[in-house]
Amino acid sequence: MGWAIALHGGAGVPLSMPPENRLPREAGLRHCLDVGIAALKSHMHALDVVELVVRELENFPHFNAGKGSVLNTLGTVEMEASIMDGKTKKCGAVSGLTTVVNPISLARLVMDKTPHIYLAFHGAEAFAREQGVETADPTHFITPENIERLQQAKEANRVQIDYTQPMPREAKKNAAIANGDSQTGTVGCVAVDSEGNLASATSTGGLVNKMVGRIGDSPIIGAGTYANHLCAVSATGRGEAILRGTVARDVAALMEFKGLSLKEAAAYPVDQAPPGTVGLVAVSSTGEVTMPFNTPGMFRACATEDGYSEISIWDSPIKVSN
Repeated sequence: MGWAIALHGGAGVPLSMPPENRLPREAGLRHCLDVGIAALKSHMHALDVVELVVRELENFPHFNAGKGSVLNTLGTVEMEASIMDGKTKKCGAVSGLTTVVNPISLARLVMDKTPHIYLAFHGAEAFAREQGVETADPTHFITPENIERLQQAKEANRVQIDYTQPMPREAKKNAAIANGDSQTGTVGCVAVDSEGNLASATSTGGLVNKMVGRIGDSPIIGAGTYANHLCAVSATGRGEAILRGTVARDVAALMEFKGLSLKEAAAYPVDQAPPGTVGLVAVSSTGEVTMPFNTPGMFRACATEDGYSEISIWDSPIKVSN
């Protein structure tokens, strides 16, 4: 048994993603993986590791969380996140955030400082002010890339997932789903530390052009995030599909009640979901890692105590090193 970590920057990455969009995200994954590895090597608890790594991902404007969150129909952000400790099953979640710089840390505070699990919208914002967490004007979270995505989605009259590439106006109506409507993004991290403690954390800005007040899978324990004594799971993809499939909990349940391996258990809910909708990262208490997806690609990275390290988007690793 040894430590292990896996993280994702969203599923649904199209094969046509140009280098100028892909390379900064690869660099972001590499940085965040290095942060997580260093934390685990310093014997940080898994719960602290996943919060730390997701904070880094939230601060990276090329991912759909925190600073890079996509925009709703009104052109504003509504961020959401959740975190869970496998040993105690303590968890915290937040939704509808418009000013909190790091939603995952507010979710952790809900877990640690309240008798509740989930706070949303005005109540969550008030709790953030009460706790003194870092906030910013809502305009801080709006990037030019996401303004362009929202305009594209409005012109196409659709709710759009965030790795959709800008298309010429005349091409939008007839664009194939594989190149347009089946890309999504969220960030997440799962870890097991050298003591066998498991934890999971997930954060997102949701869908481009989503209705105001829409809540996806990322803050829902058992859907986008789950951890117990056997595994930790963070999902990404089309939130409605993940919610219907209770994807993260299903992985843990298949291990617990059917005796499946981590790889077998994680593959099942991904295979059962509609094509192009789901990806996840998961680790087990024994240090196994798996990162399945049924979308064109998924920004993902992992490392284990034995020296294995991987950063991938599509089927083949970009980098494997010892």
